[in-house]
Order: sequence, then structure tokens, then C-alpha cells
Amino acid sequence: MTETTQQEKLIIGLVSISDRASTGVYQDAGLPTLQDWFTQALSSPWQAITRLIPDEQPVIEANLIELVDDEGCHLILTTGGTGPALRDVTPEATLAVAHKVLPGFGEQMRAVSLKYVPTAILSRQVGVTRGKCLIINLPGQPKAIKETLDGIFAAVPYCIDLIGGPYIETNTEVITAFRPKSAQRPK
Repeated sequence: MTETTQQEKLIIGLVSISDRASTGVYQDAGLPTLQDWFTQALSSPWQAITRLIPDEQPVIEANLIELVDDEGCHLILTTGGTGPALRDVTPEATLAVAHKVLPGFGEQMRAVSLKYVPTAILSRQVGVTRGKCLIINLPGQPKAIKETLDGIFAAVPYCIDLIGGPYIETNTEVITAFRPKSAQRPK
């Protein structure tokens, strides 16, 4: 990157949703896992805005809205709260703030996870847009977060292009962004 062709910085909201971690019962593992994955995977400039919040639908909705509307996030990843348990309300909160639903993300995340665990069919993860931001619900366990990102992230940069976000470049040793030839920029 030269001084004359400076790239817009990708702003990523990372939201760990856990009653127990948010109250200090145990150490959150979702946020460090996400930070590590993006540090390795992205070659574009980026910054993270993190949140550790309880499984409360109004709290989740308020944080998602704030991260998009006030903080200007281009991408938000949530971890946790996507199962069938009574307190799992992340998908409901995400859908409540969405402008468009992208069903392929949920379908692919479950397909990826089914390679590892039969209980992946219990997951209710969704992918949506709100304005110029893509919001994706990920599982809560570090191993599952990495497996899921490895299985879906190739499509994320082009999605962000389409909704008006910055051009994202990846470290191809970790993940290769897929774009149609007409959407690729010369290196």
C-alpha cells in the first residue's frame, strides 16, 4: 500500500454473547479467537471494536445497532447464543435489526459444522445485512469459530464489496477471498 493509494480501513465488530463470561464466571474465549483469526487472515488494514455482553435480546440488538449505525462497522461477527436453549436469542436479535437476510451463510455454517459434530443441526446461525454492514452469527466454541470462518470467509469480502464496504484483501496462506473476475482489483 502506497501513500497515494491508501485503503479504507475495515472496521469489524466482534461481539461475544455469554451470560457467564459477561459476568466474570469464566474467561471469554470467543473474542481472542476472533482477534487471532483476523490477525492471521487479513492483509488489508482493519480494526476491531469488541463487546462482551449477556444473552439478552434487547442488549444484543442495541449493541448491533450501535456498532453499525454509530461505530461504522462494515462487518460484525457474534459468537454464542445460537442454539436451542431458552436463553439463546442471538439469531432473533440479529434478525430484528436486519435489513436483508442472507440464508446462504446459515446454510453453509451448518454444513461446515456437520463435518465435525452431528449436533450442528441444532444451530440457528444467520447472516444478514444492516445498511453497509454484514452481520454473521458464529458458534461460541473457539474450535468451531475457526472451522466456521475457514468454511465461509471466502465469500465475505465480495459481499462487503456489494454492500458498499472497503475492498478486503486476505492472506492467501490462510484464506483466499473469492470474487468474480470482473470484481477483482489488479495487484
